[in-house]
Amino acid sequence: MAFEDGFGAEVTARHDDGVTVELPIHAGLLNTPGILHGGMIATLADETAWHALQHQYGKRAEQTTTTELKVNYLRPIIGSKAVARAVVLKAGRTLCVSRVDIYDDQSRLGAVAMVTYMLL
Repeated sequence: MAFEDGFGAEVTARHDDGVTVELPIHAGLLNTPGILHGGMIATLADETAWHALQHQYGKRAEQTTTTELKVNYLRPIIGSKAVARAVVLKAGRTLCVSRVDIYDDQSRLGAVAMVTYMLL
C-alpha cells in the first residue's frame, strides 16, 4: 500500500477548478498538545493538490512529483475532521500550481498551502 493510501484522506467533491478532500482526525494524527500535526497538514495539502491535478489531467497526473510546498499555519486544526479545498491556479505543460485551504470541522481556516507539481 502506498503512503498516501494509508492515512484516511478521501476526495469528497470535484469542482471545475479542483477538489475537496476530507481527513478524519484521530489520535494517531495529533501532536503532543492534541492538535493535528503540522506534518500531517502538509501531507494533506500535498495529497489534495495531487487529486486536483488528477481531476484535471487524468492518468497523466500519475507521472508527477512535488517541486515546492509552502504551508502557512494560521490556527490549530482540532475536531473530528480536516477539510482541504484545492484550486488549480495555473496548469502549464510542465508545472502546475495549486492553492490549498485547510479548514477544521467548524469551517475555520487553519492553514493555507501553495503546492507546485511537475508533470514528468
